[in-house]
Amino acid sequence: MKNVILSARGLCKSFAHNGGQLHILRNVDLDLYEGDFTVIMGSSGSGKSTLLYALSGMDAASAGEVMYKDKNIVTATENELSALRHTDFGFVFQQMHLVSNLTLFENVAICGYLNKNRTQKEVAERVNELLDGMNLSEVKTHLPSQVSGGEQQRCAIARAVINDPALLFADEPTGALNKTNTIEVLNLLTYLNSRGQSILMVTHDLRAALRASRLLYLEDGNIIGELLLSPFNPQEAQRREIQINAWLSSLKW
Repeated sequence: MKNVILSARGLCKSFAHNGGQLHILRNVDLDLYEGDFTVIMGSSGSGKSTLLYALSGMDAASAGEVMYKDKNIVTATENELSALRHTDFGFVFQQMHLVSNLTLFENVAICGYLNKNRTQKEVAERVNELLDGMNLSEVKTHLPSQVSGGEQQRCAIARAVINDPALLFADEPTGALNKTNTIEVLNLLTYLNSRGQSILMVTHDLRAALRASRLLYLEDGNIIGELLLSPFNPQEAQRREIQINAWLSSLKW
């Protein structure tokens, strides 16, 4: 039986709107499991990104709890949340948010230095290991503006995992990429997951959803569907796509 890595109960998010309340998340109950590649899908405006941000502590929930290591993230202080982001959680976004005047190596290393358990030499070794594994060693001294979008996103993923996070959060990580770069980034995420990295990803892209071991469907702030899948095998991608399409069709996607 898999271990629960993060658990949400009664999670709500609402905003004041036109004199009333606009409800984005409605009493979401969710367990995330160690080693899973969990993907959240849903129509635009269903609350996918809001759920990811609430689960990760990037945005405060209006009600409910998110438990991680016996700590309720919803009531955590900003210092406690900051510590989680530096050690236990990694983040990848649609926009890479790389520092423009730092090289790819420096963009990854600067986050590694936040981990006080490693020396600068150990950080540098880890950065080189990651960039080499992501086929970025030849451009590691380049600035972000000097490399492709796919290379920038792979660098952003290296930055996200430099401190060996327990959970990697990815919000539409291929949304700004072309087909070739999308496949490269998805291959990298799939590889990381095969090595034990737990991932929670939000996407509207079926190509990205194919990589999931667990699919969740969100509608009007509620999880209304779940599909469990075997680990991704490119030789079975067509059969997998048919299976996911049928599941999505049953949910009126």
